[in-house]
Amino acid sequence: MKKALLFLLTVLVCFLSFSGTASAQFKKDAFSQNYGNDADTSAQKPLFSLKEYARGITHKDTIQIGTSFAGSLILIGGQQIYNKQYWKLPLIYAGIGSTAGFGFHYRSQYTRSLNAYNAALELDPETPYTVNDHAKQLSTYFFAGSAFLYWATLMDGVVNFESDRYPLPGRATLYSLLFPGLGQIYNHDYWKIPIYWGALITSYHFWDLNKRNYLKYRNIYIDATTNTEYKGPFSAETALYYRDIFRRYRDYSVLAIAAFYLIQVIDANVFSYMNDFEVNDDISLQIRPTLITPDIQFAARPVNAVGVSLGISF
Repeated sequence: MKKALLFLLTVLVCFLSFSGTASAQFKKDAFSQNYGNDADTSAQKPLFSLKEYARGITHKDTIQIGTSFAGSLILIGGQQIYNKQYWKLPLIYAGIGSTAGFGFHYRSQYTRSLNAYNAALELDPETPYTVNDHAKQLSTYFFAGSAFLYWATLMDGVVNFESDRYPLPGRATLYSLLFPGLGQIYNHDYWKIPIYWGALITSYHFWDLNKRNYLKYRNIYIDATTNTEYKGPFSAETALYYRDIFRRYRDYSVLAIAAFYLIQVIDANVFSYMNDFEVNDDISLQIRPTLITPDIQFAARPVNAVGVSLGISF
């Protein structure tokens, strides 16, 4: 549990610290429908601005969907505040707070029972004390429920973000970020869903297979090097070789899962931008007369100068 909390905290810190300095790579327009040019100073704003987010949730200004989402990673319920759905806040705080509270409660019970068991075991190897594994399971369930409510809060904020644009690239991106394939459904690219899910499931299958083989040969290697009466089918050198091989394959499987997950997020963003992109096979050449309006300084003269030329367009 400590490793999971540390990993989540690291991801959040890296996201916020990176977003504040990424103006050269990622523009604010990544979560809007319009691109800015180099001369437009508004396009040089970073992906997330704490000042802009504060003005948004106090309803002093409008913010992009990406800014609303990024701020709500820390300020739980911030999206609901910006969407003016205040009635959801008690449900969110009560749900996440209660499930997290019960999780910590049962985790502390399990920890106390484990410490008591270890202390009794040192005094008596045949101690009747047992570890409260049921409390450990309950804490896991409650923590999982708290994480699900946190995810549902973020998803609810993305769904209810008001925008008159369709498709909104930021919404498509966050859909795929929160649930793989949902951005493709939003873009009506349904045929891509089996491809991405097939790739993710296959990668997970190989991760699980390589993990089990890695643990198998790791245990064999430990047994072969620590047990003087070991008579297994593999030598320590052979077990070490296969342990390293399957550990490497396990790591490759993790990279494959991350790669396919990132690809489907990028796909949702790119194709939502390209939704209105006109693809036409007509490349015919048209020649027609065109009137060229005179410059304003010549238009003020009594002589009306109008030129006629041929305008060529595709």
